[in-house]
Amino acid sequence: MNTHKESSLTEIYSGDIVEAGMIKSMLESEGIHAFLKDEIMGTLMPWWVTPGGVGSVRVIVSQEDAERSRLVVEEYEKNVRGV
Repeated sequence: MNTHKESSLTEIYSGDIVEAGMIKSMLESEGIHAFLKDEIMGTLMPWWVTPGGVGSVRVIVSQEDAERSRLVVEEYEKNVRGV
C-alpha cells in the first residue's frame, strides 16, 4: 500500500535563467523544494518555449508550498525591481 500523498505542482515564477535560478535558490534556503522547467530550451531557444521568448524558464513548486513561495517571489521582486 502506497501512503505517499500525491501533490500537484504549480508555476510561481517565470523569467530568464539567472532570475529563475536565484528564485529557486531562495526557495530552497527557505526549505521549499523547487525545480526549473524549460531550463535548457528556455536558455538556448527561448522563443520556442514562450511567445517572444519572455519568461521562458519557469520555477515550479508543490501546491502546498505555493503561498509561501509567492511571498518569497514578492520579496525578491520588491528588492530587485522596486515593484
